[in-house]
Amino acid sequence: MRRVLKFLFSTIAVLGLVLTAGSLLLPGDFKVSRTVLVAAPPERVFEQLDDPRRWKAWSVWNQRDPAMQITYEGPPRGAGAVWSWKSGTEGDGRMSFTAAEPGRRLAYDLFFPDFGTTSKGEITLQPSGSGTQVTWTMNGNMGTNPMFRWVALFADRMVGADFEAGLANLRQLVEKG
Repeated sequence: MRRVLKFLFSTIAVLGLVLTAGSLLLPGDFKVSRTVLVAAPPERVFEQLDDPRRWKAWSVWNQRDPAMQITYEGPPRGAGAVWSWKSGTEGDGRMSFTAAEPGRRLAYDLFFPDFGTTSKGEITLQPSGSGTQVTWTMNGNMGTNPMFRWVALFADRMVGADFEAGLANLRQLVEKG
């Protein structure tokens, strides 16, 4: 029994060491980006972006937790608009709109207190035929924490599907109109 426990403890220790050492070789940076074509002009799409209160209608995170507690600060739309949320299932966060170019681009800073990290995001709008190509991108750095570096490695897989679902909801909302 003693031999089994010693082997088990040694295996766990070696595995922990390998995972921690391996994380030092991983980049802390991540990027997630998704694109959708919306059959509407950029100005109509932008109306859903620069007002944080409108994100509830299309953001997948708000839809997964209808009980999410949300507070708003600053101007109601555009640069300087801020919304914060607390959620038992989606985590806590704060999004601050840093730039708003009507019909072209919305940029934001996203802070997650659970990770202590800030990411930068951007939604760009490009006219495409009779519609708009909408691209949602987020970049960030998970710092030096070994566990967070593993999260950065899989950020695209973890967040990409949510971006796709959110953009699909946005397209449906704008096209319905």
